[in-house]
Amino acid sequence: MLKPVEKKKAYEDIVQQIRTLIEEGKLKRNDHLPSERELSETFRVSRTTVREAIRTLESMKFLQSRQGNGTYVVASSEEALIQPLAAALFNEKDDILDIFYIRKIIEPHVAALAAENATPQEIEELERILREQEGCIGRGGNIIETDSAFHNLMVKATKNRVMERLIIALIDLLKQSREKYLMEEENDKRAVRSLEGHQRVLAAVKKGDGEAARKSMLQHLEDIEANI
Repeated sequence: MLKPVEKKKAYEDIVQQIRTLIEEGKLKRNDHLPSERELSETFRVSRTTVREAIRTLESMKFLQSRQGNGTYVVASSEEALIQPLAAALFNEKDDILDIFYIRKIIEPHVAALAAENATPQEIEELERILREQEGCIGRGGNIIETDSAFHNLMVKATKNRVMERLIIALIDLLKQSREKYLMEEENDKRAVRSLEGHQRVLAAVKKGDGEAARKSMLQHLEDIEANI
């Protein structure tokens, strides 16, 4: 599976070899990587070089080091293939309004497709997420996780796997700005408005009304954008 690398670009070669194994499905999510010592012997490089490669793969969200428990694969083969595309399309330094412009193009269409394709189980799970979100608001908690879960499941319901991965990448990119938006002084009001927007979208999805779902999602995104 793995082979020795050239010394001058050793860590880059290690990164590429491990990425290729993930992309080909030979390394799968939750697989445990060999120890640094074993990897350094396999690649015939120093542990420092191995460590640099692992840090790079962690920053790319392919691997995760768990203290006292080693290093694990956290990306699936599909995610490994889509992440370079997402990275090429979206950058953390991109203007948030530019990113919202893209979301307003894509996510209303996502909502319309979800209205056509969502299963009863997915609708039930979306309802559960919104009940949890409402409970978070009642306790004065942060709704960021339920907010992400709602949008992620909505795109999953489209049954378009490429769109699903792109939207998830977009939402992940916006996480910091969304956390700030939902944690500032008017957090409670903003969280309630976000929940109300989600409820309108879900009501249209439940009815199978694609056009109403599209309009509701666009309105929801425009409301958030205006506040940001």
